[in-house]
Amino acid sequence: MNKNIGFTLIEVMVMLTIMAIVMVMGMPSFNALLKSNRQVTHTNDLLIALNFARSEAVNRGQRVVACILQRGIATKVCQTDGTNSWETGWMIFVDLNNDAILQASAGETILRVHDPLDAGDTVQSTAFSNYISYAPDGIVRSINNGTPLTGSFNFSLCHARHKNTVQINLVGRPGVVRPAPTC
Repeated sequence: MNKNIGFTLIEVMVMLTIMAIVMVMGMPSFNALLKSNRQVTHTNDLLIALNFARSEAVNRGQRVVACILQRGIATKVCQTDGTNSWETGWMIFVDLNNDAILQASAGETILRVHDPLDAGDTVQSTAFSNYISYAPDGIVRSINNGTPLTGSFNFSLCHARHKNTVQINLVGRPGVVRPAPTC
């Protein structure tokens, strides 16, 4: 007896229908996972940048600033208009004259630059308007008179309903605050 082994057209169509239903049901949770992972990545990027700025200030014995990059400028320029939106990217540089403005002609060096975040992602700060300035002792200090700034400063990273918060404590150490409220 010669029996064909395989699937009939009806069996293949049923299997494809079941697979399509399972994939459609899984897509919303997959999209949520992608958004959550992107949010964690941005949170880690900001946390790494602030830790890097603090450690460079201590290691170099000089003031180091993390500032908001000005939107749409090809050269690296710090934002000075009082905005607190860090999603345009940020730059870390050695601030020799304590003004929180990069001046390459004065010998100030760019240490690191972070590109703008993806569309729809925001980073709002309750800290200074457009910069964080680390003194050589690792503490966040004012550029005006050099006094340590009291309180903690929060950076809220939001995308859709997901929110992470990076907080800088009194001694200048950044960390992630959990649980973060929703946006």
